[in-house]
Amino acid sequence: MKTAVFSTRRYDQTLLSRANRDGAHELLFLQDGLDAGTAALAAGCEAVCVFVNDDVSAEVLVQLARQGTRLVLTRSTGYNHIDVAAAGRVGITVMRVADYSPYSVAEFAVGLLLAVNRKIARASVRTREGNFELDGLMGVDLHGKTVGVIGTGKIGTIFARIMAGFGCRLLGYDTHPNPQFEQLGARYVGTDELLASSDVVSLHCPLTEQTRHIVNARTLAMVKPGCILVNTSRGGLVDTEAAIGALKSARLRGLAIDVYEQEASLFFQDLSSTIITDDVIQRLVSFPNVIVTGHQAFFTEEAIGQIMDTTVRNLTDFSQGLLPVDRVVTA
Repeated sequence: MKTAVFSTRRYDQTLLSRANRDGAHELLFLQDGLDAGTAALAAGCEAVCVFVNDDVSAEVLVQLARQGTRLVLTRSTGYNHIDVAAAGRVGITVMRVADYSPYSVAEFAVGLLLAVNRKIARASVRTREGNFELDGLMGVDLHGKTVGVIGTGKIGTIFARIMAGFGCRLLGYDTHPNPQFEQLGARYVGTDELLASSDVVSLHCPLTEQTRHIVNARTLAMVKPGCILVNTSRGGLVDTEAAIGALKSARLRGLAIDVYEQEASLFFQDLSSTIITDDVIQRLVSFPNVIVTGHQAFFTEEAIGQIMDTTVRNLTDFSQGLLPVDRVVTA
C-alpha cells in the first residue's frame, strides 16, 4: 500500500524501511507533521502513518478521506491525537501499536525519579564546570518510602516492581485492578488516599476525558508535602500551571516529566537556535528541582524495533482484509 509517513525522523525511515524489507508497501517519508496544511501531501496515498503530536482531527480526516486515504496508522499505543469517531464517519480505519517493550518507559520513569531526587543532572553540570561542592544536592532515600502508581497496566506494574526492589511500599489506583500489581504486595486505594500518602507519584495511565488534568490544583492540594511527581505517560494528565504553583509552594519536592501538555509545538525538533515563546515550559525548566525530557521514554532499540515491525504488520493485515482486535481502534 502507498503510505505517507508523517513526522519522519532519520531513525523512523531506517527502521520502517527495515521492517518493510520485502518492499510490500510504498512508503513516502515526510518530515512534516500532519495537519490541515500538510494533509495534501498524502494525496493518492491509501494510508497515512502518524506520530503522537500529529493533528488527526475531524477536519484533517475529512480531507484525507477525500484524497483516497482509507487507513490511519499511529506509531504509538496511545491515540488521543486521533478523532476516532470522525475517522469512522468518513470510512477511515485507525490502527495502533497495541504493545511494545513496556520496560523502556518503566525504566525511564525510574531514571527520571532518581535524577530529580538525587540532583544528578545538576551535579553533572557542576562537575563539568569544576565545581565539586555538595551543597544543594541532597536527596532522600527511596527505601521505605511510599510510591503511588496511577495506572497499573503493563508499564505501571513494571515500574512498581522496580520500586519494590528499592524497598518501597506500593499504592495503586486504576479503574481496572491488575492482579500482578497486587502480587507485589501493593494495595489499591482511591486517588485522594494515594496522593495524601505517597512520597512519589508516578503516572502511567492513558489520556482520556476522565484522566485529563487528573493532577490539578485541587488534587495537588492533597499531595503529601515533599512529594515527587513523575509523568512519562501523556502531558495532558498534568495541569502544568497548577504543578508550577505546587513547586513554588514546596508542596512538590520535585517534578520529572518526559511529556508536556503543549509539547506538539516543541518536541522532536531542534529549537536551540530559536527563541522559545512558550513561557510555561521556560518557567518549568528554570526550577532547579525539575527535569524535563523530550518524550524519549519509549526510545530504546527494542521498543522502536517493535513499533516499526507492528506498524508494517498493520499495513499488511489491512491490505489483506485482516483487522486484529487489539490493534484496530474504534470509538
